[in-house]
Amino acid sequence: MKKMIGFISVLALILTFAFFTNQTKTNTATKKDLPIVGVLQLTSHPALDLIYEGIIDALNEEGFIDGETMTLDFQNAQGDQSNLNSMSARFVSRNTAVMVGIATPAAQALANSSQEIPIILGAVSNPEEAGLVANNEKPGGNITGVSDLTPIKEQFELIKELLPEAKKIGILYSSSEDNSIVQAKQAAEIATAMGYETTTLTVSSTNDVSQVSSSLASQVDAIWVPTDNTVASAMNTLIAATDANHIPVFPAVDTMVEEGGLATIGLNQYELGKLTGQMTAAVLKGESDPATTPVQYLEQGEIILNEEKAKELGISIPQTLLDQMANQ
Repeated sequence: MKKMIGFISVLALILTFAFFTNQTKTNTATKKDLPIVGVLQLTSHPALDLIYEGIIDALNEEGFIDGETMTLDFQNAQGDQSNLNSMSARFVSRNTAVMVGIATPAAQALANSSQEIPIILGAVSNPEEAGLVANNEKPGGNITGVSDLTPIKEQFELIKELLPEAKKIGILYSSSEDNSIVQAKQAAEIATAMGYETTTLTVSSTNDVSQVSSSLASQVDAIWVPTDNTVASAMNTLIAATDANHIPVFPAVDTMVEEGGLATIGLNQYELGKLTGQMTAAVLKGESDPATTPVQYLEQGEIILNEEKAKELGISIPQTLLDQMANQ
């Protein structure tokens, strides 16, 4: 009888062990079967961080949750090109289901790494001009996504409304960002057509921002900055230089106003991320093919105004502008 009880106990232990071992193998296999979503972010600053937050929230809302229905592989290159290249190669080696590039340099690195894996662009002003798609309406390859094309003309109209006496506008951007070069050229053309005298200076890295912005601030009545990741990463440095010269900054991005800029008509970075996440989810569900999916845009910008900065600089805000903000 004792032998029988012992045999049953051993058998029970063996069966229990086999069950949990099989369960572990099943769970492991299931995790391996989850689609991998690779997200590559150029660097850390508030605008790009908000885009990433929006992407994740949209994916979750669409049913893609890290560790449950997808495997998220998030990589931040911290502004280093070699990191962008190696991280892109990592995604390809992992056979990701879809790759997402936050900012133009990240998207370009992903595009160079694969012509087969679907790529969704997060915050690329003009994918066609950046050489990422054949056509913004009909991309034609493995890439589509979201444009953060900023309403430049409206931004300069805002400058005129807030600074009716201004005559000289400075344009500051990074010469290493294709996205910024295109915007700066458009801005100079628009400003000239509106009767402004423009002075354009460039930086090659964040180390240049202090000296270059101080020089520019001494020559102009206001400074306009495009959607530029290098300048955004050194926004505090820029504002320190312009405040010293009592010169307002009109950035293209809403979060840069919060960091010391005066005002903009800008796109909501979080909403850009949400739209990017929704497009990513559509690819994962098989509902969308990048080749035939047009680049998407947010419908309109919002007036963002730093009233505290206006007081610091002694700038009066027209009541009509306050009324527009209240009705947004």
